[in-house]
This record gives sequence, C-alpha cells and structure tokens, in this order.
Amino acid sequence: MIKSKISVFLFIFFILLTILHTKTINALNCNLPENRAACIAELEKTEAEISDLSRQLASKQKEGVSLKRDKEVLDIQIKQAKLKIKAHEFSIAKLGKDIGLKETNIKQLNSRIGKSKESLAEMIRRNYEIDNISIVESSLSSENISNFFRDIDSYNFIQDRIKEEIAFIKEDKKSEEVERAELDEKRDREFDSKYEVEAEKSKVEKAEAEKRRLLALNKKEQTNYKGSIEDKKAKVTQIKNALFTLRDSGSIKFQDAVRFAKSAGEAAGIRPALVLAVLQQESNLGSNVGSCYLKDTSTGSGVKISSGAKVNNVMKPTRDVDPFLAITKKLGKDPFETRVSCPLSIGYGGAMGPAQFIPSTWVIFENRISKAKGGGTANPWSAADAFMASAMYLSDLGANSKSYSAERNAACKYYSGVACGARGNTFYGDQVMSRALKLQADIDLIQE
Repeated sequence: MIKSKISVFLFIFFILLTILHTKTINALNCNLPENRAACIAELEKTEAEISDLSRQLASKQKEGVSLKRDKEVLDIQIKQAKLKIKAHEFSIAKLGKDIGLKETNIKQLNSRIGKSKESLAEMIRRNYEIDNISIVESSLSSENISNFFRDIDSYNFIQDRIKEEIAFIKEDKKSEEVERAELDEKRDREFDSKYEVEAEKSKVEKAEAEKRRLLALNKKEQTNYKGSIEDKKAKVTQIKNALFTLRDSGSIKFQDAVRFAKSAGEAAGIRPALVLAVLQQESNLGSNVGSCYLKDTSTGSGVKISSGAKVNNVMKPTRDVDPFLAITKKLGKDPFETRVSCPLSIGYGGAMGPAQFIPSTWVIFENRISKAKGGGTANPWSAADAFMASAMYLSDLGANSKSYSAERNAACKYYSGVACGARGNTFYGDQVMSRALKLQADIDLIQE
C-alpha cells in the first residue's frame, strides 16, 4: 500500500514538473531580441534530446517482441514527437517575426516607389512645359534675358533630377523584388514547419491511442499479446502483396513498387513515397482519360483503345512523333500498337508508360536513366525505368529539398510545368501530397 502511494506521488510530481517546464517554455517569447540567446539554447537542447531519443528508440526496436517493449517504444515515440513539435514551434515563432519585418520593409519600399513616381511625373510635366517654349517665343516675351537663361538652368536641373529619380525607382524596385523573394521563401518555410507540427501531432495521437489500447488489455489478452503480433504480420504481408497499379504497364506488388521507389529515390535524392504518389496519381488520371494508339504520323491523330473511336491530337506531330518512332524502334515495339495517353480537353496526349513522359522529354532523360541502372536502353514502359524517370524529374523540379511546399510545387510542375496555383494545377499537387502521406504509412509498416 505504501509503495502504491509513493508511486502515485511520484507520478503526480512528474506531471507537475512537466507542466511547469512547459509553462516556462511557453513564457519564453522568442520574438523578443533579449530572449534570442535563450531561445537558441532551448532549441539546441531540444534537438539534442530528440537525437538521444532516436538512439533509445533504435535500441528498443532491436529487442524481442513483448508488451513491455512495445509500451516503451510508444513512450519514446510520443516524447520524440512532442519535442519535434516544440522545435518547430520555436522555428515558427522566429519566422513569424522575420515575415513581419519583411512585410514592413516591402510596404516602406512600395511607399517610396510611389512617392518617387509622383515626383517623377511632376518633373516630366515641368520638363514638357519648358521644352515646348521655343527660343524665339522666349526672346519675344516680356521676360528679360536673365529669366530666359534661368529657365534653361531649370531645364537642365530637371533633366538631371529625372535621371536621379529613375535611378532611385530602379534601385528601390530591385530591393523590393529581393525582399519579396525572401518573404516567399520564409513563408514556405513557415508553412513547412506548421505542416510538420500537424504531422507530429498526428503521430502523437496515433501513438497515445495505441498506448491506451495496450494499457487496457486484460491479463488474458496480455498473455496472448504475441498472437496479436501475428495479426499485424499478416496485415504487413497483405500490404506487401497488394497490387500497385501502373498506367499502361499493368500492376506490380506493392513491395516491388517500394523497392523501385527506394532505389530511384536514393539515386535522385527524393522521398520514395513521393515517387509512388506521383505514379499512383498518373495511373488514376489514366483511368479517367484512357489510353490511345497513334495511327497517323503526319497529323498525330489516333484511336481510343477502349472503343476504336478516332481521336485528334494523340501526339504533337512536329514535336513528339519522330522521337516516339525512334524510341519504339530501339525497343522493338510496333509504334501503332503501343499505348500512349489520350489528350485531355486541351493540348496533346502521347505520354508514355507509368511516368507519363512525352517522347521529346523522355529522350532528354534516357541517357541518365540508362547510366543510373548500369546500362541498357531506357524503356518508358518498364516499371523500374519509369520510377527512375519520375524520381529524376521530380528532383530537377526541386523535390530533393524534401520540404512539403517544395514537393507539392514539384508535383504541380510535373503535371503542368508551373508551380501550384497556376493553370488550375493545385488539385494535382494536393492529391499527390495526400497520397504520399498514406503511402508513407504503408511503407513504414512494412519496414518496421
């Protein structure tokens, strides 16, 4: 009984200590200059704690399966996620201050530019008035000769001031563009940090729910806990063997898709889940739009495979037909019986295989793909080559920084050539990132 009371007391003491520590952190306003050193020190301490917990987690995960071990793993994961949230919140606080300062600077520069333009307009008007008074008019006027030369001096002065004002406007405009670019970068970083906070909060909720479930197990269920592990293994096997659909190339097992994505991701420096998400998104689009065969090399028209109906703009003849014929010839394929994408409501189709590269783009990447896989002809309808092509292209589009905003923009560019927000492409980036989140959970599960 005494031991139980001591345990309860220690538990309450620990909770109070945690609350006091949290209040101390929250009271530390990182927007104030005098707190900067303390905030940096706290952030470094937090990062060190995260690193230490990572080592503990790796050690625990090597232990044999048991209820005790899994509870301890969940505890570490919860602590780790909470510390990451704290680190991101420090980052967000600092970025918020920087963003406010940038916005103020931009407003001041725009105000100066506006005033300079008004001043310039007035000087141009005055210059026009003087410029339109001829020498004869000035000589015949009632004004004396000294006033005439005074106007000449004014004219020269105004000319010099116009040049100066134009130079000021150019300089302020250049500064404004620099400030705006830095503001956009900081907003992206703030957005990424906020996304990471939400992701970590989701991890905490999931881990705490699992921990509550484990704590609620009765003695009989605890005894049979290893049996529930077998259920989990069965689920993992099911996920591994689930089919991952690839556009115009059939389906492969999910575990094979993950293997291709990891290999391609490591070569290109991007997340495997993003590669999988883009290929899944392309497959989904393909199911809506369908596939076509090219039939007329001069016009680029063809037919829909599902119905045989004639389709215009299957391929842009001046851009993609010749590269397509060259690609299919190297691979020994019949160009008129090889699947390509049908056109959307506007533009052209002709995109090939799971990665959906148009022929003129594929020829830019084929040597890189061939080199990455150790030789051989790059094949856009090969799963492994398509994964590599997608990874390389996404990396070229900026996804290798692995931030949420960079990956989302890279996905939008993959679809339409421009960052999210233009040409109605945002849906594509949002759907890819949503898919990547779900795919990452499955990847994590089969790799535990």
